[in-house]
Amino acid sequence: MKPTHIIQRRKSRQIFVGDVAIGGDAPISVQSMTNTETTDVKATVVQIQAIQNAGADLVRISVPTMDAAEAFKAIKKQVNIPLIADIHFDYKIALKVAEYGADCLRINPGNIGREDRIREVVASAIDHNIPIRIGVNAGSLEKDLQKKYAEPTPEAMVESAFRHIDILDQLNFDNFKISLKASEIFMTVFAYQQLASQIDNPLHLGITEAGSLRSGTVKSSIGLGLLLSEGIGDTIRVSLASDPVDEVRVGFDILKSLNLRQKGVNLIACPSCSRQKFDVIKVVNELECRLEDITTPIDVAVIGCVVNGPGEAKAVSVGLTGGEPNLLYLDGKTHSKITNENLVDVLEAQIRSQLKVRFKLMNLKFK
Repeated sequence: MKPTHIIQRRKSRQIFVGDVAIGGDAPISVQSMTNTETTDVKATVVQIQAIQNAGADLVRISVPTMDAAEAFKAIKKQVNIPLIADIHFDYKIALKVAEYGADCLRINPGNIGREDRIREVVASAIDHNIPIRIGVNAGSLEKDLQKKYAEPTPEAMVESAFRHIDILDQLNFDNFKISLKASEIFMTVFAYQQLASQIDNPLHLGITEAGSLRSGTVKSSIGLGLLLSEGIGDTIRVSLASDPVDEVRVGFDILKSLNLRQKGVNLIACPSCSRQKFDVIKVVNELECRLEDITTPIDVAVIGCVVNGPGEAKAVSVGLTGGEPNLLYLDGKTHSKITNENLVDVLEAQIRSQLKVRFKLMNLKFK
């Protein structure tokens, strides 16, 4: 199905986190963050691998202590996805993880302390060719800004961001990206809108502390959707009180919905009603679980009756229309009749078969 609208993205300079391009014409990257104890190397590695298997491009790890920095060194050796080290205040930890192979430092220059310490961190970032992510959060603004504005505001967040930006500018360091996060949707949106018009550095988007899987998904979809639809954003994280894998899946669903990135199965399904000829909800939920391993883009429609079914089925790679009997469509054409027995098995097999055919055609094309 061809998109009816293409979002024109904001022009930003490009940086690299490991081998992942951020900004410029690079795809919007999706990242998550581990929630294990970093010093538990085994558990953290297992979680990173699960996040990566879900399709994430980047993973952030909290490194609050020197012990965690030593664990980071061991973790880095066991994974092959770019790692962002999340550090607050202690410049020595930043120096250590840079030495141990961090692909990006999430540290605010203004919170490090003395100028000589800031210079050391920036010099280390230059030596190791790694970017810095400035991360402004409405809940942890500088005390004087809290006093000046009385409460968190978009203007306060932008002012905080420019304090950190100015420090890096004075040191001739432009290899950085920025985030402006709040748990309140419009505060976040207005802050990013203001900053996006004043700088060309890549922007990392997120609604911080968004909430549980359901409510956090809704808040993040609205907040990030508003910004992304304006072309703002080069990398995203959906912050959920849930499994980090859920963050990755929701992140890609947001990007797919806006035609900004295609990855995995785009499942179109009706909400079901008394016209349905099979249990749509059960079929869709089971199918979604079975197809989580697929990363190749493919459109699939599962519609319970003949009202909208044929129209949707003709516009996708694999489509199912409920009827007596149900009809299976492949590439917009009727293919076969399917009974309700083993419906999910048949659908899964056809989807995987279509992907194999597509893969073979691509190989022939590029030979």
